[in-house]
Amino acid sequence: MARPISKLAPDWWDYTTLDPEILNDASKLTVKDLEKLSRPGFTVRFYDTVQDFYAAEALEYITSWRSATADNPVGICGPIGPTEQLSIVAQMVNELGINLKNAHFWGMDEWVENGETVPENHPLSFVACNHAFLFSRIDKKLRMPKANIHYPVGKLSEFTKSFDQIRCAVMQGGQGEIKHWAFNDPVRRRGKYKNSPPTPEEYRALKTRILELHPATLMQNARTSGGGNVALVPTYASTVGPVETWKADRVSIWHAGVHDNPFGMRLTALMISKRIPDSSVPMSLLADHPDVTFSFLRPAIGSAGVEMH
Repeated sequence: MARPISKLAPDWWDYTTLDPEILNDASKLTVKDLEKLSRPGFTVRFYDTVQDFYAAEALEYITSWRSATADNPVGICGPIGPTEQLSIVAQMVNELGINLKNAHFWGMDEWVENGETVPENHPLSFVACNHAFLFSRIDKKLRMPKANIHYPVGKLSEFTKSFDQIRCAVMQGGQGEIKHWAFNDPVRRRGKYKNSPPTPEEYRALKTRILELHPATLMQNARTSGGGNVALVPTYASTVGPVETWKADRVSIWHAGVHDNPFGMRLTALMISKRIPDSSVPMSLLADHPDVTFSFLRPAIGSAGVEMH
């Protein structure tokens, strides 16, 4: 049976092309149901306050960086979205006096315009955001060397190679409305993918790359970062791929209820828990990663039921 055409963008694959039974099952999940989705390799955690939530997210940076030594450099790959944890990380580093000379950081992605990653003076630059909220706030005597900070800019093969040279303890991120981590969006519905999306194996073979973004991703980033001004958002980005993701010891996804909605948070949790990988829902491919954690801000989980406003 042919898969449905997307209700969001007919020329693309996305979660609206899934079997309706999966969508219905996800919409019915209660908070108690979510609490039961943990299984070996997939942990579901809950935080009751915003303070606990972002402090715990920040501590993943601290734990990763404190384990780094000269003989065993260690890093964390982190997002822009959420960003609330970044200034907390800086405060913790300063208060604890953690010397970051052996620690590493990978930025997940950066916007691309005219075939090139945007400069730091671009209003949406992720590199500039990390510097403003995190690295510039760390005491100079504690900061990691610039050579230890990696972004998917310039020669992308060097970015990919760095994951073989340094242990990535955690790849941390949020979840977008198109159900991505980083900018691993679904692909266009054309060519060999006209009638079916890439297989999980095909999608997992993707490395750090420049890709075209799904229209829903443009809308989301305009909403969360640009005051709704979609025209401001580039249509391409450079992003860390599944290949690098599978080199991380653990993948940690943080659901604050800001970047995706109650239904979306339920859908990917269900698909990972029940091992239903489908590249129209890229986050679901993490069903095959050996160590994934979903952290939910409990008050933000909401309900996926009908509620008229």
